[in-house]
Amino acid sequence: MNPSKTIIAGPCSAETERQVMNTARSLATAGISIFRAGIWKPRTKPGQFEGIGTPGLEWLRDVREETGMRVTTEVANSRHVEAALKAEIDILWIGARTTANPFAVQEIADSLRGCGIPVMVKNPINPDIELWTGAIERLQNAGIRIFAAIHRGFSTYGEQTYRYAPQWQIPIELRRRMPSLPILCDPSHMGGKREHVLPLAQASYQMNADGLFVEVHCNPDEALSDSRQQLTPDMFIQLLEQLRQHKVPDSAETGNLAGFRNRIDGCDRQIVEILAKRMDIVKEISAYKNEHDLTVLQSERYNDIINNLIQEGRKFGLSENFVKNLFGMIHTESVNLQLSAIQNHKL
Repeated sequence: MNPSKTIIAGPCSAETERQVMNTARSLATAGISIFRAGIWKPRTKPGQFEGIGTPGLEWLRDVREETGMRVTTEVANSRHVEAALKAEIDILWIGARTTANPFAVQEIADSLRGCGIPVMVKNPINPDIELWTGAIERLQNAGIRIFAAIHRGFSTYGEQTYRYAPQWQIPIELRRRMPSLPILCDPSHMGGKREHVLPLAQASYQMNADGLFVEVHCNPDEALSDSRQQLTPDMFIQLLEQLRQHKVPDSAETGNLAGFRNRIDGCDRQIVEILAKRMDIVKEISAYKNEHDLTVLQSERYNDIINNLIQEGRKFGLSENFVKNLFGMIHTESVNLQLSAIQNHKL
């Protein structure tokens, strides 16, 4: 295990005292120092197991007393915060559904005002970095100073390989905006199935994540929530043993990479120049359409362009999703330019 990484593990939900203690003992033996368990569980539909509630907080205290591990649980409102603080929980986390609700985050922030407890903030369930940073800022404004972010993937439309798409560009942007903020990865929620946990954890290490937030259950097949994505303690230990560690390049390695980076920088400059030329043509097209009262959008033309570019991209080893996403953004900007020109002309 890499001592520089923060590893947090435990069941999705605290279900019984025996389940919590058995899982905690196994994790303590493996050297884990922070134990997680959901006490209150926000569920999509009513009638599902929504957590054991406040009795489970005593089980977490017993875990800390017996194993020495710090304990953490999720809070979604001021009542949860009050109960967790009363039980002397060491660390709190805010879940994806709560992060997406500024009213709920503000309520939690107000409840924590003046409190020194560390707080972890999961990304919102929808891919919106402003909601993520906004939640962190609300807590900062309440005086919270010890933070971490948890990247657990994002809900997207359509069938996906993973339960929640990683969309690595969003935590990358979060790192750019808040460079001192630790970012952990939750490969359990992201993957949705236990076979996805290792490759996603490995990918997060390659993205220089500061640690992992993993669901581990002594008997996951019998779990009352998220049974398919939880690991047994033995599986979890094997995962830690299999993870390859990656380091940030030192000065010598940075020098070796300089040539590659210079070539990429040159390509990027060419891309910007080509995009600028393309948008100049779009402006000419816009003037022509406006003069002849033609519609901005021709869907058949756009579909033909995308399909042709996908075929062209395959010749060069570019994935279909990459081509669609890239030219989708270019097309959106082209349409916006044309609409803006029309509006300015009318004014």
